[in-house]
Parts: sequence; structure tokens; C-alpha cells
Amino acid sequence: MTDTRERPRADLRRAPERYLSTPAAGIETRHAFSFSGHYDPRNTHFGALLACNEETLAPGAGYEQHRHRDTELLTWVLSGALAHRDDDGHAGVVRPGMLQHLSAGRGVTHTERNVGGAAEPVRFVQFWLQPDEFGAPPGYGLRRVEPAPGGLTVLAAGKDRPAGPDALRLRRSDAALHLVTAGPWQPLPELPPAPYRYAHLTAGSVGYRTVPGPQGGGRSLEPGDSVRITGPAFADPVAGPQGAELLLLEMHGTLLLG
Repeated sequence: MTDTRERPRADLRRAPERYLSTPAAGIETRHAFSFSGHYDPRNTHFGALLACNEETLAPGAGYEQHRHRDTELLTWVLSGALAHRDDDGHAGVVRPGMLQHLSAGRGVTHTERNVGGAAEPVRFVQFWLQPDEFGAPPGYGLRRVEPAPGGLTVLAAGKDRPAGPDALRLRRSDAALHLVTAGPWQPLPELPPAPYRYAHLTAGSVGYRTVPGPQGGGRSLEPGDSVRITGPAFADPVAGPQGAELLLLEMHGTLLLG
């Protein structure tokens, strides 16, 4: 079988193509991968990424206590405020411009709710990443993000990836999550190379070519769209008239089995 890392590809997935679930009153979640009652054997993960969910919680709504194990959960709020509390003693409120990292380790139980007294829904994107260190104590981090000059900010990174002092540390050594920004009609900054890259547009729009050069077809991204990038695909990305903000997950390996 051909290794997908040897076949450059920019696999565009539109926001309406996501699986839709309504697991409880006031909750709407759209899944990029097989999740919960949605199963497609051809769409179970990408690289080390197990899930990317776009969530909307109405005022007063949220997820009651539920448990995770050996999963890195990264949460980016688009609007509103998300309240987190877990049985390891961590609590926080995540707002736009902040990143939350929950490292489930050997097991943690938590709740996620629209913050008390809110009059508007909270909308957020959440990535689930497989760690390469298993059975560790649970960990938690929350940071406010100041975008770096040049438009490429390391939000969280494993020990093998370069990162500044403010980056949250993942228990996946070969992965990093970046915030990518560009002004109207400006090219995106040079993106870090990796065998697997997952780009999720959170605001604005982006035009790009599927591969470098005239053979690459032109494509565009709207909010909620994503691209699964293998090798040197996703060429010459340029922001649209409102600029662009996207989350880029850089991965240098795939799932660890056994």
C-alpha cells in the first residue's frame, strides 16, 4: 500500500459535510471524524488527530460529567465563554483569544458548560490528539494568546517541536498547534512543513492551490472548512477580503498502535 505521506494532497472538507449530533438539549456538535453514533471506517483519524469537533452550547446548556483517558484535548473558543471543571481540581473559563489544554493522562472526569448567566451561545473548536506518553497524571493549562508578529503563533507544542515560553506543552512530542493570521488579501505566513497538517478556518477566507505550480487547482476556504494536508500540498495560501484566521495542527507521526 502506498504511504499517504508520499502523495501530496490537500483534502478539502466543507463545514456542512461534518456529521451532526445533538447529544442533549441545547447542544449541537459537528464532527470531522467518526465520532459517537457516526462511524465511517475510512474517516477515523488523520495523522495523530482523533477528533475535531465544532460545538455550540446554548445558554444554560453543557456536557455533564464525562471521562477521558490518554487524550490531549485542545479547545479554542470562537464566541461566548466556556466553563471547565474537572475532578483533578482544575477549573477555568475559556474565552475568545484563549487556549485550553486538558491532558487526560490516566483518566480525568470533567464538565463543560456555557458559563453561568450567559445570554448567548458559546461556540468552540476542540481537537482530540493521541499522546505518545500514556498513563501519566492528568494535566491542565489555560493561556491568553497574543498573536506573534508575522502571523504564526505557536499555541501548544510537544517536546520535539520548537516553541516559545508561553506555549502549552503537549504529551505528543512530534505535534504542535499554531494560530495563523493574515490581513485582507495578504499571503499567509510560511507554514511549518510536516507529513500531516490539519488546517481549520475559524474566520475570514483563504484561497490556495492544491499543489505548487500551474498544475495545482484553485480552492477556497470559508469558516468551518478544513483541509487535511499531506506533504507539500496547500500551496500559495492568500487571505480574502476580511483577512483570515485559522488553526493549523502540525503532526510528524500517525496513531501509535499496540
